Amino acid sequence: MKTAMASSEFIKIFSDCGGLLKGHFSLTSGRHSSIYLQCALVLQYPDIARRIGIQLSDLARNAFTGAGQGEIDTVISPAVGGIVIGQEVAANLGSRAIFCERVDGRMELRRGFTIEEGERILAVEDVVTTGGSIREAVDLASQCGGVVVGTASIVHRYAQEPIDPTALPHLSLLPVHAPAFDPSECPMCREGNPLEKPGSRHLSVPKAL
Repeated sequence: MKTAMASSEFIKIFSDCGGLLKGHFSLTSGRHSSIYLQCALVLQYPDIARRIGIQLSDLARNAFTGAGQGEIDTVISPAVGGIVIGQEVAANLGSRAIFCERVDGRMELRRGFTIEEGERILAVEDVVTTGGSIREAVDLASQCGGVVVGTASIVHRYAQEPIDPTALPHLSLLPVHAPAFDPSECPMCREGNPLEKPGSRHLSVPKAL
């Protein structure tokens, strides 16, 4: 039986998979950072994705389903980064997995996905920095009549102290202190370092673990 992974083991997995990058990066939030954690390169290995999903779902189960709270009916994730981990978490919770997509700048449910009034929802993302995408997923689920019990992510990047990205409890397997800068205040920009956008270009795939 596999035990829970410590933060040091998570960091090693990211490094071995090529998902821990150092340089000058533009994050999804638009802010700049010297560290980029590319979860897709970790989740491409189903055995690792499954193990991470089990641990994140265990956290969620302990936090949100005890003391007569009821089960989690549905996991919602922002596309595309949250889809794989959302599916894994839902599988281990015995829940439904759906995702929302950005259309004309706004998150929407497409592909026939619906949320029933009163459904207990968990919002799951791969990486949370400012919390913008997961906050939009929470707002969308609430507008559709769902009851969002909390949020969760594999990685929670923070610049000073970890904070909940929404007014709801947030769970994370790997809190990472990684300052992110507004482009106008970015020291790497001032030094003239080339800017990379790892989420929007092909990254070399390392040898399978």
